[in-house]
Amino acid sequence: MKKYIFLIALLFTGYNGFAQETTVPSGTIIHQVFFWLEHPDSMEDKAALKEGLETLGGIREVQMLATGEPASTMKREVVVSDWDVSETMYFKSTEDQDVYQNHPLHQAFIKEYGHLWKKVVVYDIRID
Repeated sequence: MKKYIFLIALLFTGYNGFAQETTVPSGTIIHQVFFWLEHPDSMEDKAALKEGLETLGGIREVQMLATGEPASTMKREVVVSDWDVSETMYFKSTEDQDVYQNHPLHQAFIKEYGHLWKKVVVYDIRID
């Protein structure tokens, strides 16, 4: 499943190392969430959160889902890398993103895994 999601992500984002160049459709919502764990050194908590995030791919409105950790890129003043786990989702519209927010799987995720994080920051981007 992860390979499939990864390939779809590559196709959707236009990465042309494996796929033809594409563009993200206008009106697409990119939902980026950054989590700071309550116990950042706990590999078990990190794995559990990622496992929980993967369940959100079961929501029909989620077009693409990717989870990750800070990259080991060059340290620069503008790079924020003090978070522990992130997720990025693509939705066709703000309406689909609204459905996701109220979806029982999303609400269950918050209830089940919310104790793992101490801080969450969300960036929602609308593609022009």
